[in-house]
Amino acid sequence: MRNMASSGSSRGIAAIVGVGPKLGRSIARKFAHEGYPVAILARRLSRFADEIAREEKSQVFAIRIDCSDSRSVREAFEGVLSLGFVEVLIYNAYQPLLDWHPCNFTDIRVDDFEKSLAVSSVGPFHCAQQVLAGMVEKGRGTILFTGCAASLNGMAGYAELCCAKFALRALSQCLAREFQPLGVHVAHVIIDGVVGSPRGPMPSTSQHRSFVGEQQHSGGGDGSMDPDVLAQTYWHLHIQNQSAWTQEIDLRPSIPPRFF
Repeated sequence: MRNMASSGSSRGIAAIVGVGPKLGRSIARKFAHEGYPVAILARRLSRFADEIAREEKSQVFAIRIDCSDSRSVREAFEGVLSLGFVEVLIYNAYQPLLDWHPCNFTDIRVDDFEKSLAVSSVGPFHCAQQVLAGMVEKGRGTILFTGCAASLNGMAGYAELCCAKFALRALSQCLAREFQPLGVHVAHVIIDGVVGSPRGPMPSTSQHRSFVGEQQHSGGGDGSMDPDVLAQTYWHLHIQNQSAWTQEIDLRPSIPPRFF
């Protein structure tokens, strides 16, 4: 765990679980940009902690976690909670398939199926349990879960992914109904498309509308989604007024992605 800047923020911690070079990195950057101390939790300690801390002049921590292992989750969040109150939890981890081609159901190994369930349903269950008591005590907090098209529709050849993501969506709905009356905003974000690489500097909130307009005309011709633009949605969900909280939102590119 690395402290990359001086403390002093009155805000809680934004804990981002599952940080790679695309969406997780952009979400972590966005919350750091908005002044939050950020804890990056990933299976491999990420170089992005140093990068984000330097670029955003913010406090960033990197903590190792294996979301399929309840002991690892518990130990990781002992580290996170030692930093202070966790105000934001974003669960972005998933178990990648060996390849993204459909697999015959009879060829799926039981351990692969169980690992997918562990990462996409048991993992977020454990993570949410670690932070909810503090959020309820404070009367505020945000929990956002990243889903995908497999969260909504069963697809031939993708049983392990669909079952795991269906369970994540159910968890999100259950937590929303139980904890939103207590001040905790819980939402499920469906990313229905391929996330590409960032296509420009991260926009400020005031620049977001014009930036999105530019991206609609100049965005990637492959139909991929800009993770920096997606990160804006996570931020806006966090700052929504509780008189009109979103419980689920799906995001997709205007141009269907091309698969090669």
